[in-house]
Amino acid sequence: MADLAMVFHWRPVDMHDMAIEELMEWRERARVRAQTRSV
Repeated sequence: MADLAMVFHWRPVDMHDMAIEELMEWRERARVRAQTRSV
């Protein structure tokens, strides 16, 4: 969840109702996005 907060500027309350599978999908998107920025 910290990755999502950092990359997408989401608050914990924004992610509270998401299923773990959805959080995992968004976490991967955050990883890709953060990796692209650091290159």
